[in-house]
Amino acid sequence: MFQALANPQRFMAFSRWAAPLLAVIAAGLLSWGLWLSFSAPEDYQQGATVRLMFIHVPAAYMAMFCYACLGAASLMGLVFRHVLADAAARACAPLGAGFTALALITGMLWGRPMWGTWWVWDARVTSVLVLFLFYIGYMALQAAIDDETRATRASGILALVGLINLPIVKFSVDWWNTLHQPASVFRKGGPSLPPEFLWPLGVMALAYMALFGALWLVRIRAEVWRKRAQSLALQAAG
Repeated sequence: MFQALANPQRFMAFSRWAAPLLAVIAAGLLSWGLWLSFSAPEDYQQGATVRLMFIHVPAAYMAMFCYACLGAASLMGLVFRHVLADAAARACAPLGAGFTALALITGMLWGRPMWGTWWVWDARVTSVLVLFLFYIGYMALQAAIDDETRATRASGILALVGLINLPIVKFSVDWWNTLHQPASVFRKGGPSLPPEFLWPLGVMALAYMALFGALWLVRIRAEVWRKRAQSLALQAAG
């Protein structure tokens, strides 16, 4: 399937119907997930603040997933010099930065009533901030180098270096003593959350995933059209 979609013509034909379909799925899941989130009971310790979890946790998942996609696309672009892989990496970075920013902001909103402060230099929080800075660095490097080929290569190497941070984000609560709570969904022995919290969390995670898929396809299509426009402009100038 990857080889088939690596062809720009096939990708454009596939994304023409896949992007709207994913957008519709995302809208439906978001509506359902928000309804479940506001219908969920208050936590006996956190009160209504627990509902931030349904926005914060999926955003944190997506921050890591998007960076994994960015790293994979950058690797394919560096190894195979494929234009569509480079386009996928460029299209992914702003989306991942957006999800990471959402995770940081909602984490701060949750931390103020729970920890008594907006920010702590906690291992999990700090590693997610580093992840956000890798996204910003990738986009800044793309914009700083005029030669697009060199910019893509340099930013791709930076993206691969940033992959080292993913296991640090994931296992930071296990490796160090932190204020951040340990994993409550993907953990040995199964989820520790009750169904009334687990259901809205799962639905919102799927909604974020579908939203990312739709936006990513649209942004890759825009990158393909941009390259085609550049090619036509060069032909006209020649």
